Amino acid sequence: MARKGLIQREKRRQKLEHKYHSIRQSLKNEIRKVTSLSDKWEIYRKLQSPPRNSAPTRLRRRCFATGRPRANYRDFGLSGHRLCEMVHTCLLPGATRSSW
Repeated sequence: MARKGLIQREKRRQKLEHKYHSIRQSLKNEIRKVTSLSDKWEIYRKLQSPPRNSAPTRLRRRCFATGRPRANYRDFGLSGHRLCEMVHTCLLPGATRSSW
């Protein structure tokens, strides 16, 4: 189980990213449209003004059940360990165990 503080930090980052998403998209669209280099630099400065934690690259996918930051499967939102447990107990429909 991940520490509670790390999970809460990630939730705050998700809220910030959602809040500033439209602002970032509009500035990026402006950069594509502008041809003048000085105007582009000005828009780049505006793009750096929102908080750093509002950038989507700062987000990290975590396991839905345990909060584990590594070995996550996007399709299920679970870490590999929890996914294996749920497949073995037949809690995930459509997922089959592999054995060789």
